[in-house]
Amino acid sequence: MRRHVVIHRPAAEVWSLVGRPDRIHEWFPGITSCRVDGEERVVVTGAGVAMAERILTDDPLLRRFQYRITAPLFRDHLSTLDVIELDAGSCMVVYGVDAEPAPLALVIAGAAGEALANLRQLMEGGL
Repeated sequence: MRRHVVIHRPAAEVWSLVGRPDRIHEWFPGITSCRVDGEERVVVTGAGVAMAERILTDDPLLRRFQYRITAPLFRDHLSTLDVIELDAGSCMVVYGVDAEPAPLALVIAGAAGEALANLRQLMEGGL
């Protein structure tokens, strides 16, 4: 599954939030907090569920962030966020999700769509 949004802010500005794994709770609804320790991130949902993730890529040149959810619910998971410059004042943020079992990709992609809309509102409204 893949979701995307165009944000009328410079890509570097958007990346300064998206590229910080410790700040996901600031723009992803349903995540209330997170902790990052090296390549591990643990996000806590509004329901109090802690989900462990492994950070695979955090590349400021490509503006790409990738992670795997390592919780037992998933046999396999990979999410990729890309911040792509469109011009000096706007960018596209793409959130791709692969998961096994496949229905979990639908759940994450639905939440990711909401998160991208929230990110756009935050960035365009000024942080």
